[in-house]
Amino acid sequence: MSPVFCSIRLGRGAWNMCDRPSLSRWKAPLSRFRSLARSNPMESAIAPHLRCPRSRERRSADDFQPPFPAWTARGNTGSSQLVMGYFGVQWRGDAEGEKAKALLSELVRQLGTGVAARNVERAVFVDGAGCDNEVAIGYWPDEAAYQSWWQQHEAWWADPARENEGVGLYREIFLPRTTHLETLSSASDRLEGVGIMLGERSAEPIQEHGYWGGMRDRLPASQTEALASSGARKIGSETPRRRFVISHEGVALIRSGQDWSDVTGEELALYRDRIEPTLRAGMDFLRDEGLAIGCHFNRYMQVSTANGGKPCRSFGMSAWRDLAAMENWAEHHPTHKAIFGDFLQVVQALQGRLDLRLFHEVAVLQADAQILEYISCHDQTGMLNGAV
Repeated sequence: MSPVFCSIRLGRGAWNMCDRPSLSRWKAPLSRFRSLARSNPMESAIAPHLRCPRSRERRSADDFQPPFPAWTARGNTGSSQLVMGYFGVQWRGDAEGEKAKALLSELVRQLGTGVAARNVERAVFVDGAGCDNEVAIGYWPDEAAYQSWWQQHEAWWADPARENEGVGLYREIFLPRTTHLETLSSASDRLEGVGIMLGERSAEPIQEHGYWGGMRDRLPASQTEALASSGARKIGSETPRRRFVISHEGVALIRSGQDWSDVTGEELALYRDRIEPTLRAGMDFLRDEGLAIGCHFNRYMQVSTANGGKPCRSFGMSAWRDLAAMENWAEHHPTHKAIFGDFLQVVQALQGRLDLRLFHEVAVLQADAQILEYISCHDQTGMLNGAV
């Protein structure tokens, strides 16, 4: 589930749990997917040009057969580094809300000019301080494309007027190397997030899913790197209202979501009444108490239908001290176990026939692959959280 880091599509597709779920109680609904996986070809989640001899072992055996199919996005950009941009506004109350929405509309307009961002989406959430936020998300195929766009709009951001808008404004730019990025989708016919920009998916279902550790194993860099973190965040400022964060090595970033646009009837009722409330509770825990377990921040975001946005979609977006901290929460923490348990009960109730589509994208970032600027934002915003 969203930041539950699972991907599930049963009935007409796949169910993939980000990493080793306990399925002994659910053998009957899932047995047909195991036989399907054994009879159909698979490929590695790691693209052929990124494979190399492993010096670090996988968490699964070479002949592992996942119990159900899942896919990964493939790139056709020819780039070794992509760009993900999150541009946000923050406010309290209706009066500030009007200003914030006008600012966001301007940001969306900017994202569509020059070397325009691809797959621009808008999403809303309430942060840990009770402020409303709306974010425009855009992707670029390489750093050069982003820099060309930024040169056109840098003066607008640098203008001192941005500090006197009466609302918060921030940009979080992440530049993951393709060796440090992985995606996962439960559906073979629909791409999301960075996958839309990449434009393609694996020709066959992938092998590295359905066990704890699959997320790490899908990252090409995990073949030779520990993907550990080092250093600490530092806060700098140009003016009292304009702050930036110098981040550390090894930050793990995840965007993980669900699409219930095809879900109807009993499944929709179970999603709304059982799955979503438990998921929301887990997301609130990470937002409010995640620092203690290595989560720098967490946002549970609803995709906006403004400007042609897709309905019935939400996602969690969070940054972690390192991949190990994220994995530890997913495998061991009670909040994740509650989400996982409720979901499996729904799987059983529906006898494995679900139309819910899930996806995620995970990146492990170098310190210089993070550009983090916050203007007139409170101390719990994004990567400021816990570092001020």
